[in-house]
Formats: sequence, structure tokens, C-alpha cells
Amino acid sequence: MRQVSVNSLTMGDVLGKTIFSSSGRILLGKGVKLTPLYIAKLKGMGISIVYIEDERFNDVVVDDVISETHRREALEILEKSTRAVRLGKELDGFEVKKIINKIVEEILFKKDILVNVMDMRDLDDQIFAHSVNVCVLSTILGKALLLEREKIETLAVGAILHDFGKIQLDPSLVKKTDLTPEEIEIIKTHTILGFEDLRKRKDLNLVVAHIAFQHHEHLNGTGYPRHLKEGEIHPLAQIVGIADLYDKLTSNQPASKRIMPHEACEVLMGLAGILYPLEMIRMFLKNIAAYPTGITVRLNTGEIGVVVDQNLSMPARPIVRVFEEFEFGSNIIKEYNMVEKRTIFIQEVLS
Repeated sequence: MRQVSVNSLTMGDVLGKTIFSSSGRILLGKGVKLTPLYIAKLKGMGISIVYIEDERFNDVVVDDVISETHRREALEILEKSTRAVRLGKELDGFEVKKIINKIVEEILFKKDILVNVMDMRDLDDQIFAHSVNVCVLSTILGKALLLEREKIETLAVGAILHDFGKIQLDPSLVKKTDLTPEEIEIIKTHTILGFEDLRKRKDLNLVVAHIAFQHHEHLNGTGYPRHLKEGEIHPLAQIVGIADLYDKLTSNQPASKRIMPHEACEVLMGLAGILYPLEMIRMFLKNIAAYPTGITVRLNTGEIGVVVDQNLSMPARPIVRVFEEFEFGSNIIKEYNMVEKRTIFIQEVLS
């Protein structure tokens, strides 16, 4: 399979990966043949990229870090919890911790992890999908930093609930694209609202509340709500802050469009030691595929190919497959392992 922009889809393309709504519902299943109506609906929902089947890349597998079952379960629990809180009921901490245990177990069990999938998420209530992604990314970084299992579980719970305070805000404000300075200040109160709510929970570690409170704080004191500086910010909140920013950069937001993973990696590198600890950024980027499997790229040789595999030792130097088209329709396959071919590099991402 390979990744394509929704704008370049054509009738008859076959979906390579299932697309879920932000609440865990299946929107379109793997293997569905796309019609003009389906393509128009995908565009209307704000989904910008999908994976499609391509016989030239039948051997290319794009795996998520966690299973579809666990991702869907987490989305469903978040939606159910949000609905309950908005109705004045209690957050079901037991259910949250139960799915967190499954996610942490799955990530800790895997020997080598490289985040290699770009999210196919709609713009409707994307806070759920964002929260699950931040949870997964934070857990991966916690594992890379060799945190103890108990700390990783606390981190994961704090990560999935880091935006909990937004439940108390007007949903239309959270989704608004052109916020006024006053509205931006209201949005920022989600850190305080989340802290005040979560710290009262006897079934959750108090650190979970502090993650919600501090995940927008920066080393240089430019963050919010308390303008904390280096040495004053909880390390688990810093981990969640990095994961939060990376996911926002690489997914469509109400007020901004996604950038590609290699561009987001550059942004994070530029912020290392300024907003976030250098070592945390370094370990985070070691687990991110700068050029995810399935994307179409142009090489400095002028050839166009698809990333078909990754090099764990050098996530920014993947394996690219190109095709030389000849007059009689035969294809000669050529692959470049960019760890071995040091003079070849990716010039442009075309997906």
C-alpha cells in the first residue's frame, strides 16, 4: 500500500487502511472501493491523507504502534467519559486506567518502536484522537527514557487526560478557527480547569493533575499558565508537552494545516533546549520515522519513489523503491537503502 492525498484519489482506488472517526466509529473499512461520493465525503470531513492498495507495493505494510482494537477502545472510552462529564456525572477512572494498562503493555512488549503512520483523522471532535495519539507518543518516550512501569502508567493516564479541562469549555470555541486574543486566553484556561478537576480524584495519581496543569509550560518561561522555568516543570508534563506539539503539527487543526513528519522533526529540533529538554527531544526523534512508510518522495536523482521500509538506526534515512517505466509497459524495480547510499537523499515529499 501507499499513502496519497485525498485530493489525488480517483474512482476505483481501494482503501488500504480502515478510517475511524474520532470517537472510534468505522467510517470506511479497509478494502472499500472508493466512489466519487466517498471521496467527496472524505474531503468534507477534513481528512487529508489516506492509504490505498497498489500492486507495486503489495509487500509494504504500514503498522500502527498499537492495535486498531486498543485505539478504537480508547476513543470510545474518551467519548463516553466526555459525554458523562458534560452531563454532570463522574469520569470513570477505572475504565480509563484499564485501557491505559493495555496500551502501556502493548508498547512495552514491543522491542523496537518507530512511529510510522500518519493519522487519518476527521476534524469532528478530534480532541479524542489527539488525546490517544499524545498518550501513545508519551508512552513511547517514557519507555525510551527508561522510566519505571508505574511512572509510565501515570504518564499515560496524564497524557490521555491532558486536555481534560477543555470539556468544560464551549465546544464551538474549541473548534473555532479564527480566535480573538480574548478567546485564546479562555482556551488557555483548560490547563487550570483540568488541574482543579483531576486533583480531586482519589482514584488518580496527583501527578496526572499536574500533567494537565503544566503541559504547556516551557523551559524559558514563555509557557502558561504559570510561566514556570527550567527545574520547575514536572518531567512527565514536559514529555506530554513534546508529544502534544508533535501531534498538533502533524495533524490538521481547526486553525492550521498539518505539516509532514520530517518538517515537524525540524521544528522540534529547533526548540530543543529552549522550550523542551534537549535529551527528551533527542530520544523522541529517535522513535519517529521522518519519512513514514507509504509516502511518495522525489529523490535528488530526480527519481520518484515510495518509502517502503525504515532503518531503525537512522529514522531519517529510509528505504525507497523507484520504478523505471519503459516503452512496452514493463517495470524495473530499484530500491535505495539510504543508510548504504549516502549520496542519495529525499529532496521533496509528494504525498
